[in-house]
Amino acid sequence: MVAKIKTGRSIIGAINYNEHKVRLGKAELIMAQGYLKEPKSLSFSDKLNRLTDLTDRNERTQVNTLHVSLNFAVGEVLDKILLQQIADDYMEGLGFGGQPYLVYQHNDAGHPHLHIVTTNIKPDGERISFHLLANKASEESRKNVEQTFNLIKAEDQKQSSQVISPISLDQVAYGKTDTKRAITNVVNEIIRAYKFTSVPEFNALLNQFNITADRGSKDSRMFAKNGLIYWVIDANGQKTGVPIKASSIYGKPTMNNLNDRFKLNAAIRKISKPDLTKTIDGALSRSLTMNDFQNKLKRQMIDVVLRRNDEGRLYGITFIDHRAKTVFNGSDLGKAYSAGMLSAKLGNEKSVVSTNTNNYIKSKPFDKVQHVSSERAVENHNTFFESLFHEEYQDQSAFQKLNQKKRRKKRPGQNL
Repeated sequence: MVAKIKTGRSIIGAINYNEHKVRLGKAELIMAQGYLKEPKSLSFSDKLNRLTDLTDRNERTQVNTLHVSLNFAVGEVLDKILLQQIADDYMEGLGFGGQPYLVYQHNDAGHPHLHIVTTNIKPDGERISFHLLANKASEESRKNVEQTFNLIKAEDQKQSSQVISPISLDQVAYGKTDTKRAITNVVNEIIRAYKFTSVPEFNALLNQFNITADRGSKDSRMFAKNGLIYWVIDANGQKTGVPIKASSIYGKPTMNNLNDRFKLNAAIRKISKPDLTKTIDGALSRSLTMNDFQNKLKRQMIDVVLRRNDEGRLYGITFIDHRAKTVFNGSDLGKAYSAGMLSAKLGNEKSVVSTNTNNYIKSKPFDKVQHVSSERAVENHNTFFESLFHEEYQDQSAFQKLNQKKRRKKRPGQNL
């Protein structure tokens, strides 16, 4: 069993995500722990109000939502009663046994899995700490549940994988529903797993899945209001279909939230910069052309994304390091790695390997997803989106330091 934990600020967003699957016939509410009615008798307001009644008792705590998914091995046959018992034991071991929570059984993937929604605010207004929840409490509870119910252990599960392909453009004609769900999945997984510090770096990843994040032109009202929308793009990089507002996507990948993420990522990714430049230097010393340079780095799980203008002139270069899950603009690594310097050294021939603004990758070298235990989350990533479904290990202290206000210095004699 693989347990994945996501914390957030929106109870209604987490419930809406699951209720949307219920309306589509792809999920079922099988348990409502701590509710006065049976699951089938609960209205949406009943489900929401039971949890928001608790969050209202502690308005200081902003991150008050817990969204857990429990994923079981392909081939495991688990009936509804057994799934309820598994969810109950896991939540007890997690330290949330006394909290009300909703358990949804999803049937929209190739393996059986549950989604659980609750809050960390207790009836007395105290909060349950999320600190080390994924790394410690969840891992201990997961292992106990596996042993109690004789489940296939996360460490022993075969490396079953599935392909995340670019969004099918045929879906756009059927309306926004399928397109929005596909965009939501890719956008949220990229944000969770990769460290990037700008919209262009973000788009270097998104474009490989026929998606682009768009702020609008610099003189547009949307840009001035810090707005953001997501488009599906075709093979030529042209926007198609109906754009999706960032604020309408689960997790709210808006510019304001992305800017907070950029600050955190800038601090976290620094540690991987020396290793990346060393690898680039090694490939550069043995390369005569840009294509040769890209191929050498690709074999070391680093994608080189080139950006060209209409005349074919190289004006930007981005490095995607799938080993460390970081994205760097060339100039951020140093002048020697800028588009101008690399173009002068390797020539300006058009590449058949990389992505650019007019030719988006259709056959991705790293396109498989692998479900493994969260404690193996940073080991042996052989495919591009394999790491996207691991629990993310974030340096929350770094984030807090970035947002911490400077303390005022006390004036002499102030406490006299």
